[in-house]
Amino acid sequence: MKYAVIAACGKQYKVSEGDVIKVEKLGVAEGETVTFDKVLLVSDGEAVIGNPTIAGASVTASVVCEGKDKKVVVYKYKRKTGYHKKNGHRQLFTKVKIESINA
Repeated sequence: MKYAVIAACGKQYKVSEGDVIKVEKLGVAEGETVTFDKVLLVSDGEAVIGNPTIAGASVTASVVCEGKDKKVVVYKYKRKTGYHKKNGHRQLFTKVKIESINA
């Protein structure tokens, strides 16, 4: 099984062809293609590790949709002072489907 480790939006993802992953918002319209150039590792039975990236390797993906994640509650509290603050945060994401790994 062929897979790759890519760096996108400050995080690393292990992907193979056909996978659907959520990355931080890319600002690309639905249906367009995205190319990830920072490929850290490619494995097809034998692993090829980059230093830090593999020259000439790329992963192409198509954008499925954009949206917001579930709400994360942020609650700040200081004891004995009566201080408490409740906030919520919904992270924007882009869902992409991996089309091909080029290495």
